[in-house]
Amino acid sequence: MSKRVKGGITAPQGFVAAGIHSGIKKTKQLDLTMIVSEKPGPIAGVFTSNKLPAAPVILDRLHLKRGTGQAFIINSGNANAFTGPEGLAHAREMGRRVADQLTIPLHDVFVGSTGVIGVPLPMPAIRAGIPILFSRLRKAGHREAAKAIMTTDTYPKEIAVQDRIGGKMVTIGGIAKGSGMIHPDMATMLAYVTTDAAIDQKTLQTTFSAVINQTFNCISVDGETSTNDTALCLANGKAGNVAIKTGTTAHGKFEALLFQVCHHLAMEIVRDGEGATKIIEFQITQASSDRAAKQFANTLATSPLVKTAIFGTDPNWGRIVAALGRAGAPVKAEKLLIEFNEIPIVKNGKGLGPQVERRIKQEMKKPFLTIFISLGMGKGSSKIWTTDLTYDYVKINASYRS
Repeated sequence: MSKRVKGGITAPQGFVAAGIHSGIKKTKQLDLTMIVSEKPGPIAGVFTSNKLPAAPVILDRLHLKRGTGQAFIINSGNANAFTGPEGLAHAREMGRRVADQLTIPLHDVFVGSTGVIGVPLPMPAIRAGIPILFSRLRKAGHREAAKAIMTTDTYPKEIAVQDRIGGKMVTIGGIAKGSGMIHPDMATMLAYVTTDAAIDQKTLQTTFSAVINQTFNCISVDGETSTNDTALCLANGKAGNVAIKTGTTAHGKFEALLFQVCHHLAMEIVRDGEGATKIIEFQITQASSDRAAKQFANTLATSPLVKTAIFGTDPNWGRIVAALGRAGAPVKAEKLLIEFNEIPIVKNGKGLGPQVERRIKQEMKKPFLTIFISLGMGKGSSKIWTTDLTYDYVKINASYRS
C-alpha cells in the first residue's frame, strides 16, 4: 500500500536539488532551481498547446526526442516567452551551462521558465547563479527548489509517495507551480516529477500522458493557457526493480503512484488559485459523448458569471443553464438535473424553488463545492476542478507587472 513520505522532488533515490535567489526577481525571493539525477534515465513530457510557445518549451521538445534526461534548470520571474531568436539562444545557454557543470550532454538538460512574457532573460544573474546552485545541490534542497519556481503562488507545492513494486521500494516525488493562467491543455503550470523506478521511455511517456489527462488537464482557474506549460517526469532506475512493462501488476501500481502525485499537485494549484476562496468540482454525466461532457465542463469552469455567483454564495442556477446552452454540445432542458453537494436544485429542467435555494446557499459557504449535472443524453462524462472568481483575482492580475 502506498504511503506519503518526506522529501518532495528528492525523495526518490539518486536525486538532489537546490533553489537560490539569483537576482531575476526584484525582491529577495528564490528564483532559480536545479534538480539533478545521479544518472541519466528515460524522461516523459507534456507541454502547452499554446501556438506561441516559450523558448524553453521549444528547446525541451527537441531534447525530449532523445528520450533521456538527467537535470532540470528552472527560473521564475521571467517567462523567456516571445523573446525571439535571442530567447532560444538564452534557453540553450542555460542548458549548456548546466551540462558543462555536470559534464553531461546538453540534450539531457531540460530548461523551464515562468513569469513575465516579452522580457529578455537577465542572463548575467543566471550565469552567476548556476555555479552557486551546483555547489548547493543536496537531498535537503527539495523545499528551496519548490519555492524557487513560484510566481504568484502563495506557498510551495510538493509531495512524495512510495510503494513496493516488484519486491523493491519505488518512490515518486514532485513539485509544481501554478496559481493563475490555469486551464486544461495543459493546465498552465510547471510540474517536475522524479522517480527511482526502472521503466522504459515509451511506457513512461504513455503512462505520464494518461495521468496528465486525468489530473493537470482537469483543472481550470481562469481559462487561460500560457506559453510555458511544462510537465516532465524523469526516471533513473535506482530502485532496482525489474523494468516496468505496460499491462503488468507492477505497471498498475506505478500508475496509481504517479496519479497520486499528479492529482495532489493539481489540486494544490487549484487550491492556490489567485484570490480563490472556494474549490468547485463540476461533474458532468450522461452527456452525448465524453467530448461533449468536456465541452460542458470547460464552459462552466471558465464562465465568469458562474464563478462570481459561487463567490457570492448565490445559487443562481440560471447562469449554469445559460452556460450549458452555449457550450456547443447537445442538451435538452427537460432532461436536465443539477445538484449542489447532492442537493437537487433543477430537476427535469425545472427549478425546485426558493426553499431549496436557501439550503444550497448555506452549502455554498463551504470551501469545497460539488456541482453535479446529468444531461440524460448518453454515456459521456467528464470532471473538472476550478475556483470561484473573486475581487482579489482582479487585483492580482491588474498589477502583475508592477
